[in-house]
Amino acid sequence: MLVLASRSPRRQALLRAAGIEFRVVAPLAEDTAPRRVRGGYSALVKRSALEKARSVEGGGDVVLGADTIVVCEGEVLGKPRDERDARRMLRKLSGTWHRVYTGVALVSAGALPARGKRRLVDYECTEVAFRALSKREIDRYVETGEPMDKAGAYAIQGEGAGLVRTLRGCYTNVIGLPLPKLIEMLAEFGAERYG
Repeated sequence: MLVLASRSPRRQALLRAAGIEFRVVAPLAEDTAPRRVRGGYSALVKRSALEKARSVEGGGDVVLGADTIVVCEGEVLGKPRDERDARRMLRKLSGTWHRVYTGVALVSAGALPARGKRRLVDYECTEVAFRALSKREIDRYVETGEPMDKAGAYAIQGEGAGLVRTLRGCYTNVIGLPLPKLIEMLAEFGAERYG
């Protein structure tokens, strides 16, 4: 059975929707993404996803680690610290394009088929455009509480869907786990039985 090194209910829901059986083990590694990075956003999320996967004892199973960040105008927008920070992030995203990066790592301590690997790490990037948001819209959305545990302070699969004008790329990546990429990686990893 696949081991998900994440407490994210969104990642769990996506795996269930894809028919992938899994069990959850909370990772010991935490999100440590800095607010600003000169470059290498893909390297940042890949490293974090790998650290999460490695921090979990899989008991011979394949461990999945993932990490998502939102990048707007060179600033990494992680989960907001409080409502004030959520409002700041939403004002920054208002009327602009931003990118959502998710690192995905598969790690195994157990035996895999001959063509299988012990570690595979990749990432997905999706571009998202927000509508221009009024102060009232931002306040109302923050009051729902939905932004508080989400990178970039919004949930595209929830009420935050109304904030998004359009996107280019993988929709499930914006939720927190690029399912098409994961299924390709499971096949490459030699673990198709999970996907």
